[in-house]
Formats: sequence, C-alpha cells, structure tokens
Amino acid sequence: MLTSKLLTLVLVVQPGRVLLGMKKRGFGAGKWNGFGGKVQAGETIEQAAHRELLEESGLTVDKLDKIGNIKFEFIGETEILDVHIFRADSFHGEPTESDEMRPQWFDCDKIPFSQMWADDTLWFPLMLQRKKFLGYFKFQGHDLIVEHKLQEVHEV
Repeated sequence: MLTSKLLTLVLVVQPGRVLLGMKKRGFGAGKWNGFGGKVQAGETIEQAAHRELLEESGLTVDKLDKIGNIKFEFIGETEILDVHIFRADSFHGEPTESDEMRPQWFDCDKIPFSQMWADDTLWFPLMLQRKKFLGYFKFQGHDLIVEHKLQEVHEV
C-alpha cells in the first residue's frame, strides 16, 4: 500500500532568469532545484511553501501562483511524493545560502538541466510560460524515468 507525502516547490522567476538552489543535504543532494519541502501538521500547502522558501533562500513573497501538481513514485519505495508547485514573480530580500540550499540565478536559456531532476526538462518550459500542468513520474533510482504523464490544464 502506497502512502502519500505532501510537499511544496517554489520557483522564483524574474524576466529572463530563474532562481534555483543547490541542494546541500538530504533528498536530492547535489541537484539544482526550486525551494520547498514537507507540509507540516496545522499548515496549509501555501503556508508551507512560504515557510520553506524563507527557510531555504531567505526570501519572502507576497503572492504565490500555483502552477502545477506532480506526483512522484520511486520503484521500491512505499511513498508517493505529492508535490504542489508554485511560481513567484516578485520577492523581498536577498537570496541567502542556508544549511540546506545555495541559491543562484540562472538565465532561462542556461538552466542546468543536466544537474537537475530528469523530469524538470519536461515541465520547466510550461512553468516558465505560466502554463498550468498536472503530472506523474515514476522513477527507477533517482535518475531514470520509467513512466510519465504530463498534461497542460486550465486549473490546478
């Protein structure tokens, strides 16, 4: 029986560039990613997204736009990762390194996909174009996608 873990992911986007963080420890260490993590008891998904962004990057945002929802399955694992993805186009503060993440701006035509999760190449272009999407990715290990579905939708 598979259980589900609720997670958030926030991408901070500015004209022509996106802020990513190098994951320094834990799940996904060594990969560039957005900022996010587990939804804690008593908080909404959006509250968790705001909290994780602040903890991992030092940034606050007034507005988060929910842009996607992807469910991840890893063969041999008993948990489905239910990731709610948000885009922020304005922010307050300066990106600051944390224990978990080292933030860095990347030009949109120089996103380091070879050092990111394999699924990012498929949904990142939708996120950058402000298109909403739903997806499912099944991984063998952390690098090989063995099955996936991705669709553009009107509402997430």
